[in-house]
Amino acid sequence: MECDAEIKELLDNFITKDDVKKSLHIDPKVHKIVNKNTPKNIDLNLMSYQYFDGIDLYSIEGFSHGTVLTSMSELGEKGIKEFQSAQHFASWLRLAPNNKISGGRILSSRTPKGSNRLKIALRQAANAIGNLGDNHLSNFFNRVAFRKGRSVAISATARKLAVIIWNMLSKNQQYNPPTLYEYLDQNRKRKVKELQKQISILEGKMSHLSPV
Repeated sequence: MECDAEIKELLDNFITKDDVKKSLHIDPKVHKIVNKNTPKNIDLNLMSYQYFDGIDLYSIEGFSHGTVLTSMSELGEKGIKEFQSAQHFASWLRLAPNNKISGGRILSSRTPKGSNRLKIALRQAANAIGNLGDNHLSNFFNRVAFRKGRSVAISATARKLAVIIWNMLSKNQQYNPPTLYEYLDQNRKRKVKELQKQISILEGKMSHLSPV
């Protein structure tokens, strides 16, 4: 309780110094689960919205109170601007694949090991996304999990979340996932490209066969 009170006091003191931040308002998100680790007597939905100048991190599927609070404590108000790109941010979190390449071929793309509080929070959010119903991120998670397993899907989704956070906070833009129709259309285009690639490879092999 003392820690919760200190968190609230620090955020209150920071936000009340800025009239623009104080004026921002957002409706409560009653669907977000509150557990025993959620800070008491703090409206983190509102405070994080004010803290990040009207950017709503809670709108990201799978984000809990812990994810948002960790983002605030690890990044600070403008800390995201220290990273030149989403790739740079993902690398700092040790979520970017460490590709080993030889002769133009990728031999390994393991994600580097390393501990970071925000990385852990994003992996927890990614794991939660894997248990959600039909949405853009859960569909991505399930597609990767089907091909490479749940552990890889957690890492890939956590990396995707890092990219989303960087774009939201560095570019001051809200989370705007594709609609189901847009997602299905993108997925269809991806499958068409994969099929065209396979046909091209097959045609190349056929052209090298000697005629009977």
